[in-house]
Amino acid sequence: MYKTILVPIDLAHASEGRKTIDFAIAHRGVDTRVILLHVVEEAPAWVASELPAGITEKSVQEAEKAMMALASDSGDDLEVEIRHGHAYNTILEVAEKENADLIILASHKPGLIDYFIGSNAAKVVRHAKCSVLVVR
Repeated sequence: MYKTILVPIDLAHASEGRKTIDFAIAHRGVDTRVILLHVVEEAPAWVASELPAGITEKSVQEAEKAMMALASDSGDDLEVEIRHGHAYNTILEVAEKENADLIILASHKPGLIDYFIGSNAAKVVRHAKCSVLVVR
């Protein structure tokens, strides 16, 4: 069984996130940690300078509230983490830091290059040092 399962959630596609949480719960053992991760993408400096003050903090607070709701809706004991950065890099960093045995992530609306699973999912699959389960 897995000791640590990382479940990256894209809040823009929360229904897919619920599916990945269900998969994580189905694959967990008695002592398995399940970590829900949302990555707040950082705006380029030239964009950030034009945004209203406090907008980043507000988006982090909203993400925390939405992630806590997803965690509590699951009816299970899940950890929640909010990070800043690029999605695939941050997912890989957290997976390594937390010694994840499994990453479960959703794939949606891929571009032509990554037609079968999506760009972030493709990068995570290619570079993860642990098993990756892609939910479609």
